Amino acid sequence: MTEELWLAQAKEGNQRAFKALYEIHATPLYRFLRQFTSDTEEVEEWTQRAFIKAFEHLASFDGRSRFSSWLFKLGLNEMRMDRRRDSIVPMVSIDDGASPVDNDKSEQLEWRATMRAWLEELDETKRMVFLLYEVEGYSHAEIASMLEIGESTSRTILTRTKQLLRVRWKKEENAR
Repeated sequence: MTEELWLAQAKEGNQRAFKALYEIHATPLYRFLRQFTSDTEEVEEWTQRAFIKAFEHLASFDGRSRFSSWLFKLGLNEMRMDRRRDSIVPMVSIDDGASPVDNDKSEQLEWRATMRAWLEELDETKRMVFLLYEVEGYSHAEIASMLEIGESTSRTILTRTKQLLRVRWKKEENAR
């Protein structure tokens, strides 16, 4: 079955359809939210609460965006509410992704650790835009909807973040 059919059936109250949607989207949502903390229990909680909200408000999902975009927005909102409530310090944990260094595994690990440290230094919005676009593959329109910012703002944030990371990379290379 296609995702659209699962969505239609889930909107009608079909628990099996909602379970199928959960199985499709739980891991990507968890993996994304994992970029903001090292606390796996916390990420599991945000993921579960996002799905509970999705189930409770599925009738309000109008299909103008992808279901995954809507779900990511719910997950981000859960994370933000917890952060406001508990003043959690964000941490990034990147387990996969492209590396500009392809020849040596130790260099790849060093690159990932360096990139992780740089991403930890970014403010939350820059990190979210960067990860949503570069890692998760969302469009600027989808990111704008998720983060409740303008599409041009998303583009600007991404461009400035990439410039910042390029400058950091050049400094790192020159230091070697």
